[in-house]
Amino acid sequence: MKEYVMISLETHLFFGRIMREHALFLLAAFPAGETEYRSRADRFREQFEKALERTVLLSDGMVSEDVLSSGEVFTEITEMAERQTRRLTQIPINVRITQAEKRLRAGCKTCSDRRMVQQVRHLNQYVLRLLNGLIAFKQKILQEVTSCNLYTANYPLLIEHILREAKLYRQIITTLEKKGCMPEKDLKEAELFWNQIMMEHAMFIRGLLDPTECELMETADAFVGDYCRLLEEARKQDCRTMDELTRKTLETTEQYRDFKAAGTKGITGCSIRSVILPLLADHVLREANHYLRILKDEGKGRE
Repeated sequence: MKEYVMISLETHLFFGRIMREHALFLLAAFPAGETEYRSRADRFREQFEKALERTVLLSDGMVSEDVLSSGEVFTEITEMAERQTRRLTQIPINVRITQAEKRLRAGCKTCSDRRMVQQVRHLNQYVLRLLNGLIAFKQKILQEVTSCNLYTANYPLLIEHILREAKLYRQIITTLEKKGCMPEKDLKEAELFWNQIMMEHAMFIRGLLDPTECELMETADAFVGDYCRLLEEARKQDCRTMDELTRKTLETTEQYRDFKAAGTKGITGCSIRSVILPLLADHVLREANHYLRILKDEGKGRE
């Protein structure tokens, strides 16, 4: 059960935080008078925050060093971005969770302990129930927005984007619950998913920057083109011939991560003009770090 415990907790550390932030971004983008949708988004924010807090308590000494050092759980800017976003939006954010994550130690000392397995199983089942609700909520928002019955400051594509991420999270936890482990990854499928996510991040960044930030908009637009080409190439590749494309994807994503890191520092330091919340900037940076770890792990597996 070692793999079951470790992968479950690592998945929650990354995706649990992502889901909490999705709920926060949904909440922040609804008009003040849209009380029903705001209330539901806030409940999901609270529930995923509690699940993340529980995950951190269980994770000390139970997860890999690769994950803790990857920058996907937190970055050097996460806590500052949370404090700034809390001040700007007046939405509660428990920064003590990030502080606790910084103290997490790697290892898997009691992963197969019956009590630990039971606690992780309860957490997985709780999160699956939350995800079913959040996915249905996101689908409802998308349907109402595209039918012109609901206003939000979020792009319809962003809602589709966060819906796909929630479905991937649910798929991973469902597989762990059914099989107790994760099957060997389909590299082509992973690259198609995450290259699409990275491309859409660049689209959102381009669209949320102030029109005066011409150079940054051009750089974001260039990354849109890069990932569009990578997606086209990946669709034509056979899984057995992905090595060269994966190396190209890794190189592009490292450059993109550096662009996002600089952008996050610029937004938290108030030197970039945009309508990007500080926590959204850190959010997309963590997702790039997560993708980089996936790509590097695949590279190690072929060595």
